[in-house]
Amino acid sequence: MKRTILTMIAAAGILMSAKAQQTTTGIHFIPRVGVNFTNATVTAYSSDYDYKIKTGFHIGADVEIPIADEFYLQPGLLFSTKGAKAKNTDNGDINLSYIEVPVSFMYKPVLGEGRLILGVGPYVGVGVGGKIKEDGEDDVDVEFKNEVNFEDVFSSEKAYLKRTDFGANFTVGYELAMGVVLQLNAQLGLSNNATKLNNAPSEFDDQKFKNTGFGLSVGYRF
Repeated sequence: MKRTILTMIAAAGILMSAKAQQTTTGIHFIPRVGVNFTNATVTAYSSDYDYKIKTGFHIGADVEIPIADEFYLQPGLLFSTKGAKAKNTDNGDINLSYIEVPVSFMYKPVLGEGRLILGVGPYVGVGVGGKIKEDGEDDVDVEFKNEVNFEDVFSSEKAYLKRTDFGANFTVGYELAMGVVLQLNAQLGLSNNATKLNNAPSEFDDQKFKNTGFGLSVGYRF
């Protein structure tokens, strides 16, 4: 939790510093909000689990830093909900919350009266909460741990995942002349967020959990 707070403070400090300097350096501040459509690739206990897309949301802001004509570095700070929806009653809906820091390299050529937006870069997410919901059952809290003893998984009423999520972020969109920004973001999770099970039988070595998804957002460039 201390690491989460420090990450949030550092990222917020960068955003506020950029906002204060934007009038003299060409840096711009872009608050945005939008909807997420996420899923997860899950392998647990030697079985693959099927899920479908779950709807969530994100809210936060980006900072646009010019690095060359029509090219920008764009770090951001977002609160984002992710997860996956169960296809059948054997699985539970996965609901996760992250503080995310995407860092994208953006190309914004003039197109019509506005600008086309194309971007790519990494993102890092820090898990701050989560639950697994099953029909007719009590919610199961998600606890973020890098590793846990195998026997503890079955003796506790919790689910376990690693706290840190990272992957690739892709952006396409359009910036209107008035400053309104419309964009589509796609994320490909590259980290295996499944908690390591210590002292587990060999058939449990293939645990896997990866986030994937895309989102639509609207923002305004100040």
